Amino acid sequence: MPPHQHDSHCGHESTDHDHDHDSADLGPKDNLFSQIDRDNVVALNAVGQGSTIIKPWHSRLDEEKFVESDADDQMIIRIPFTSSVKLRSLLIKAGPADQTPSRVAVFSNENNFDFGDIADKTPTQEFMIAQGREVGEYALRTAKFSNVSSVSLFFPASQGADTTKIYYIGFLGHWTEHKSSAVITVYETQANLADHEKIQGTDGGLSSPQV
Repeated sequence: MPPHQHDSHCGHESTDHDHDHDSADLGPKDNLFSQIDRDNVVALNAVGQGSTIIKPWHSRLDEEKFVESDADDQMIIRIPFTSSVKLRSLLIKAGPADQTPSRVAVFSNENNFDFGDIADKTPTQEFMIAQGREVGEYALRTAKFSNVSSVSLFFPASQGADTTKIYYIGFLGHWTEHKSSAVITVYETQANLADHEKIQGTDGGLSSPQV
């Protein structure tokens, strides 16, 4: 396999793999697992519950539990937080091989869109995803992720397989308690796959976010 290339423009960031995640500054004190509203994580066009891949730090390399796309290789994962968070990194373990997503588009505080209107949305940031068995770390622009109540991830295509598979998603950053009463949002528990048509022009060709 040729070496993975990273774009140096259009909002794409380099990927650092999980070689040093046991160091103090990347340890549990910086991990936001406890701040994710796991009961309300939703995976659209997926086999399995979205909360399955929100794992504690020590289980991040586990491959027994995962979500896999259903009707095709596209997937949306919505992740709400129980507090206001400032994000600095997105963590993803995917694959194996060509079941790895080609890219991920990250949307801050956009928690209601689905496949019907995502083509009209501009991602806050996006990345190409490298194949590998480790957890990949993707550095987020903290200025754009400084007051986050939810994150939505759109995986537009696999790297060649019919389906996309995700084992783990996590975040590194800081959090503060909400200053006002939280609004309870009820998400749909299952997407209507009959209404899901693959979004054309998104096979690794997402529009670039505005800088």
